[in-house]
Amino acid sequence: MTTISPASLDADLINAAELQELRRADPAIRILDVRTGGEFETVHIPGSYNVPLDTLGEHVRDLADVEHPVVLVCQSGGRASQAHSKLSAAGKETLHILDGGMTAWQTSQGDVIRQTNARWAMDRQVRLVAGSIALAGVAVSMVVPGAKWIAGGVAAGLTYSAVSNTCAMASVLSRLPYNRTDRCDIAGVLAELNTDRSPSSIGAA
Repeated sequence: MTTISPASLDADLINAAELQELRRADPAIRILDVRTGGEFETVHIPGSYNVPLDTLGEHVRDLADVEHPVVLVCQSGGRASQAHSKLSAAGKETLHILDGGMTAWQTSQGDVIRQTNARWAMDRQVRLVAGSIALAGVAVSMVVPGAKWIAGGVAAGLTYSAVSNTCAMASVLSRLPYNRTDRCDIAGVLAELNTDRSPSSIGAA
């Protein structure tokens, strides 16, 4: 498998203003949102397609064959970077990552479609679970001294997550019913991605 260098990832980063310009210059550009279905349903960029990271991994070669330029979006950039590595290794070119993800897009006042049944973003869920486990470990260590290593294990996991730009806890949480909607219709998404029409003209959400 081809190894994607950090320099390659950096070269494909675009900010929110650049994505706005790309959309104006090429209305048919494809935006793939690799967050969970629940996160996407809560808020997303109009015209974007939801292909959760695990689904993308299962269909990476089909997605790499999409002829249109693709912009990858997640909440803050981590999952989009993983998707970039998978697609680049499968041969996809004209590939970009929205730097800062949906957080940066919303801060820049980018247009969004928002639902009322809001779910927490994955990074917020990870902070809640990791913090709760660490606090529980500290509390239990007052009775069972060895329990302090639970908090240490959480800290080590978070450190590794930052260094490797991956998150095992997020991967587990993404599989919870809370974060899932109806399974991604990947066949339908692939069919729309490969048309010559712009997402807005084919009713992509």
